[in-house]
Amino acid sequence: MISNSESDFSVFSCTQCGGELHPDEGQLFLSCPYCNSTVYLDKSKVVFHWYLSSTLNGEQAAASLSRWMAGNSTVKDLDKKSKILGQTFQYFPLWFFKVKNGDIEKIYLEPAAATSVTELRSLSLPAGDLRKFDDSIISQSIEPTVPLTAALEWLGSKQIDQAKITESALVHIPVYTFKYGYKNNMYTALVEAGTGKTIANIFPAKAEAPYMAAGCAASFVFMCLAGIFAVFLTMNNGASTGLGAMICVGGGVVAAPLLFAFASWVASKV
Repeated sequence: MISNSESDFSVFSCTQCGGELHPDEGQLFLSCPYCNSTVYLDKSKVVFHWYLSSTLNGEQAAASLSRWMAGNSTVKDLDKKSKILGQTFQYFPLWFFKVKNGDIEKIYLEPAAATSVTELRSLSLPAGDLRKFDDSIISQSIEPTVPLTAALEWLGSKQIDQAKITESALVHIPVYTFKYGYKNNMYTALVEAGTGKTIANIFPAKAEAPYMAAGCAASFVFMCLAGIFAVFLTMNNGASTGLGAMICVGGGVVAAPLLFAFASWVASKV
């Protein structure tokens, strides 16, 4: 990433070869005429510009969403009880930072445009899957609205030393956005079309109370059995201790399948 003097904002330096770039007024994306690198202009800064190629079509993305809905994170049968209300495809921009701390190298992502799904920053973008930004996908790309300085401030808030950033780039990722309805509420989920990962901040999640009830019931039963054994143990004779042990073991044998059945019933309903 290279900055120019404040007196000349019309000439930039390529991040790859150092060649002078002369963009037209308002131009954000361009290719270096010397080394053919694709770059993005952010005020007086130049960064590499990549995109992640899409491997899913709309039908495959919808299938990925359905598998996520049928998983363990969402309410039971969300894939069957919800209704898809809309589907769109776009390339969404992310700020890409490679940070090296000693021998450890880590990638950080920050949204480069407004989005309600901030979990996009948890994506994994292998460097080998990135491609030079292609002008042919500009019409499907969301223009960045979050400046690089703001993204760097976010990194600073995470106690990340900017001096250790070895690479900065703008990456457009292919995303299918799904709007779906469930019980008179509308939700948004994204399917990243490079890997098929489904991302959502807010969704109909499994209720925790029934599972907590099952756990509390199991804890109460076995604490009672342990208390019974402790009472017999205080009688301080072998016969009482043996009787207490038998009651505890017998009670556990009877209670265990009942508690397991209750937990299975909860899992089937929630």
